[in-house]
Amino acid sequence: MERAGEVSAAAGNGNGNSARRPSTASSARVSIWESVRACGVWGKEVDKSELRRQVVMPLYLRRAVATAVTAKDEAAGVAAASSAEGEKEEGPAVAPVVVFVNSRSGGRHGPELKVRLHELITEDQVFDLYTVKPSDFILYGLSCLERLADQGDNCAKAAREKMRIVVAGGDGTVGWMLGSLSDLYKVKREPVPPTGIIPLGTGNDLARSFGWGGSFPFGWRSAVKRYLSKAATGPICRLDSWQTVIQMPEGEIKELPYSLKKVEPADRLEISQENGTELSEKASCYKGVFYNYLSIGMDAQVAYGFHHLRDEKPYLAQGPIANKLIYAGYSCTQGWFCTPCTASPQLSVRSLVVLNLYNYGSGRHPWGDLKPEYLEKRGFVEAHSDDGLLEIFGLKEGWHASFVMAELIKAKHIAQAAAIKFEMRGGQWNRAYVQMDGEPWKQPLIQDQSTILEINKVPYHSLMINGEQ
Repeated sequence: MERAGEVSAAAGNGNGNSARRPSTASSARVSIWESVRACGVWGKEVDKSELRRQVVMPLYLRRAVATAVTAKDEAAGVAAASSAEGEKEEGPAVAPVVVFVNSRSGGRHGPELKVRLHELITEDQVFDLYTVKPSDFILYGLSCLERLADQGDNCAKAAREKMRIVVAGGDGTVGWMLGSLSDLYKVKREPVPPTGIIPLGTGNDLARSFGWGGSFPFGWRSAVKRYLSKAATGPICRLDSWQTVIQMPEGEIKELPYSLKKVEPADRLEISQENGTELSEKASCYKGVFYNYLSIGMDAQVAYGFHHLRDEKPYLAQGPIANKLIYAGYSCTQGWFCTPCTASPQLSVRSLVVLNLYNYGSGRHPWGDLKPEYLEKRGFVEAHSDDGLLEIFGLKEGWHASFVMAELIKAKHIAQAAAIKFEMRGGQWNRAYVQMDGEPWKQPLIQDQSTILEINKVPYHSLMINGEQ
C-alpha cells in the first residue's frame, strides 16, 4: 500500500432509519437465485399489457419528453405535446418508468436489452447512456413535464410526481445516475425519482444491496418484465451519499476518473461551508461522491491495472466472469500478494477501505455479521446503508485479502465514523492508488507536504427502489 501518514476519523451516530431496509444477510446469494428463477415461470407471471398500463406514459407525454431530451430543449418538448392534442385519450401510468441503459457495461448485454425494452415499454422511455447523459434527461425531460404541469396538464403532473428510474448497468453507472438526480435537491425540484437497477456490471454491489441480484440473469428476456414490474411497485429505501474532497499542495490528478471533478476557485467557498473546513487558495482541489466504498492501497492498485488492461485490450473483457478472472490474474502479479506487512514495519495494513454498503467486492461481506457482544465491546453499531456511518477496515497482505474475500475470516476492523480525514505524505513514494466505487486513479504525493482527503455525509439521501419482492 502507498503509505498514508495520518488517519483521523470523527465518529458519531447516524440519524433516521428507513421505513423498510432490504435484507442484507442473504444478498450474496441473490445473484444465483435471481438467475435461476428468471429462467422459469417467474418472469412470465408479469402480463405485458398490465405492465404497460403500469409503466408507460401516454403517447403525447413520452414523445414530448423524448423530443426535449433529444433536442436538449424543454420548449421543443412542450411544443411536441401541444401538437399531439388528439393523442391525449390515454390515462396516466400508475408509475411511469424511464430506463437508462449502459450499452458498454459488463457483458455487453446493453444492445440486446434495449431492443427488448423497446418491445415492452416503447422506445421513447428508453435512453442509451452512450448518447444521452442523465443530466440531459433531468435538465430537459423532467423540465418539460414540469412546464406542462405548470400549464395545467394534470397527466404530466402525475407522471412527474410518480416517475421512477431504472438503470441497466454496473455500480459506476448507477452512481452516475444518483449523482445527477441529487442535483434536484439542490435546486428544490422535488420529488426526486427513486432508482431501480438491472445489473449489467461486474460487481453489482449496489444491485445486490437493494435486492436486484448480482448478475444479468440467464433467462433475461422474461426477467426484464419482472425487473420493470418490481421497479413500478417496489417500496422506496434510503441510501447515504458521501462527498469526498481532496486538497493537493501542488500538481494535478492525471487520468481523472468520472467520479472526481476539479473544484473551480469560485466553488471553493461553497464546499468550505458544506464541510466546515477551509480550502487553501493555493491547493489543487477535487471533489466527488461515492455510494459504496472508497479505498486506498493495494486493492485500488489492482483496480487501476485492471482498468488499463481492459482499455488497452477490450476483447479480453467480454463479460463478468472474464472480468473477474482478469482481476484475479492481475492480483497475482502484484508484489504485495505474498509479501507480509512485517516486511515494512511501518505498515499494519496494505489497504484501507471505507465502506457504506454491506456488500463489497462482488457480494462479499468483509465487515461481517458481528455479534452484539462484539459490537458493544468495540463501541460499534449494526451497519446499515442509511445510518449516517461508514465502516473502516483494513486488508493486510494479499493472502489475508483473499481469505477475507472468501469470507473465511473478517477484515481488520478499525472504526465506524460519521466523518473521516486522511492525511497522506509521500515518504519514499510519489503516489498512492485510490478508488471510489470502482473508479481508480493515481494520487500524487509529496514527501514533506500533506495531501488531505476528507469524507463527509451529503445532507440528503439518495432514494432506491427495493427489488426484494
